[in-house]
Amino acid sequence: MRRPQRLSGLDASFLYLETANQPVQVFMVIELDASTIPGGYSYDRLREALAARIQGIPAFREKLSDTFFNLDHPAWAQDSNFDIDRHVHRVGLRAPGGPAELAEICGVLAGLPLDRRAPLWEMWVIEGADGSLDGDRLRVLLKVHHAAADGVTFGDFLSLLCTAEPDPPPTALVQAAAAVGPVAMAVDGLARFVRRPVLLVTRVVPATVSAVVDIVRRTRAGRAMAAPFSAPRTRLNGVISARRNVAFAQLDLDDVKKVKNHFGVTVNDVIMALVSGVIRQFLLERGELPNSSLVALVPASVHEATDQPSRNQVSGMFARLQTQIADPVERLRAVAEANAIAKEQTSAIGPALLQDWFEILGSVTLGIARRIYGLLTRFRPMYNVIVSNVPGPPLKYFLGAELLAAHPFGPVLFGAGLNITLASINGKLDFGLISCPDLVPDLSEMADGLAAGLTELLGSTAESATPSPTRTATG
Repeated sequence: MRRPQRLSGLDASFLYLETANQPVQVFMVIELDASTIPGGYSYDRLREALAARIQGIPAFREKLSDTFFNLDHPAWAQDSNFDIDRHVHRVGLRAPGGPAELAEICGVLAGLPLDRRAPLWEMWVIEGADGSLDGDRLRVLLKVHHAAADGVTFGDFLSLLCTAEPDPPPTALVQAAAAVGPVAMAVDGLARFVRRPVLLVTRVVPATVSAVVDIVRRTRAGRAMAAPFSAPRTRLNGVISARRNVAFAQLDLDDVKKVKNHFGVTVNDVIMALVSGVIRQFLLERGELPNSSLVALVPASVHEATDQPSRNQVSGMFARLQTQIADPVERLRAVAEANAIAKEQTSAIGPALLQDWFEILGSVTLGIARRIYGLLTRFRPMYNVIVSNVPGPPLKYFLGAELLAAHPFGPVLFGAGLNITLASINGKLDFGLISCPDLVPDLSEMADGLAAGLTELLGSTAESATPSPTRTATG
């Protein structure tokens, strides 16, 4: 009997946690130079190139499969009626086609849910980015449901759409997961369901107890990361609506490395300090800055540390942003110290613990947990903001067009209405900021603050490198 290709518990959790106001999706806005496309750009030509490339991406041709008697998570199965026109669309920017117009349309598209009756992805070709629908500048918004991809898996999909040359050889067909009948689905689901208590007793509980003991020991020693639900409540943690707004930022990676090298920290430390600075300024201007540090959830990939057949393989740490510190250099050093503590604690936790917990929780349990979590976050947020670093596009051309920039975006979740994600490409750090306009209406100002914060830190490196003037002794 053929076995279904199941979603892992963590994969499926993103389906169970989704609501009308909380579409759980990841996407990237890619800037392209369409003049490099062989034969020139046309929407039909780009669509045909995509159709050819996704022959090698079976996940783009697989949809959810479930039955009434299935006691386990859904499965992936080939969409026998796959139609690329259900997934690829075009839209034109209104004049003048600048950053504000681009952000406006991307915010609208970010709030649109994906159709669960089809493979969980879509691509929007955005024309008119240079003020002319016949221009060479294109933007492409590629969106995938979080159940189908985390940041690393999304990067894998992207790598299969990118090539080292504009006119690559044809892509070989990779077969999608075969569908199974309702009996096979039910029998396999029952077998997996009855194994859950065994997994709980033999693996999940011992690993959890070990992690709790480690947390207690680290807390007593003053070397523990921020605890869940220890974050102060801010406007970022208000009730979200279905609306989304986005903003873009780009920093020079060499400038970030100058700061990193000068202060002896990591690139991620600099990024977290910059995020801390813009959030601190945002709240300070409104007279709402808490006395205690805000907390960021920082997802971390564990793809290389586990062998589980899951498209989402992530852990995460709770990092103190040290927003209570005014001086940017002092804040950077404090952020670096807090990150070191959080990484040390996170590495001590088994990489599969989060996946194992979600494996034993079903849709009903997670639905109840979602409602309880929503109530808890009204009083005390688990964290204030999500900050994520994902792989950038690995090759130079996307469907024949030269790839100039790629801004990644994660989901906005209940209890934390701001997500800041970045990727490295062509010596730049491309940031994507997404929020709910009911919480952060002027998101572009926050995005602009990242460059201003980097300039401030660069100025500090120059000041500390300049010798103090020599005093001349006088009689």
